[in-house]
Amino acid sequence: MTHKTDSQIVWDLIKKLRVCMLVTHSNKAGDLRARPMTALLNVDDEAIYFLTDVRKQKDDEIESDQNICLAFADSSAHQYVSLTGIATVSNDREKIAELWSAAAQLWWNSKDDPNIRVLHIMPLRAEYWDSPGSIVTKVKMVAAALTGGRPNLGENSKVEL
Repeated sequence: MTHKTDSQIVWDLIKKLRVCMLVTHSNKAGDLRARPMTALLNVDDEAIYFLTDVRKQKDDEIESDQNICLAFADSSAHQYVSLTGIATVSNDREKIAELWSAAAQLWWNSKDDPNIRVLHIMPLRAEYWDSPGSIVTKVKMVAAALTGGRPNLGENSKVEL
């Protein structure tokens, strides 16, 4: 049986979870802002991409401070990833065409819309939590409560990417 590295587990969880909260530093003194985004992965390049709109504040916020956090979660499966990285915004039309999908058409009429930008995330570190599922988790919590022990609720690891 092949054993996955922590890094592989992080990428697999992100691929599965896909939607995350993108957290940026606002232009105001120390405020943080979060908004939902759908991650587009390129595991071979160890990169995460998003299509974004230049008319939104996140582009200006990233120009001020490139440090971001991506928070992925599936509470029903008890799976979570928190990732920190460096973000850059570009007007790379070839990359926009490559990332274009039917889902992107919900936000823009075509890939040629001049307001679309590519948000590129270079991951630095991540932490993940991966539990065996809600039924197993509940059984382990009850058993721990009855025995006075601490439940083992799955894997948790901090990962340098």
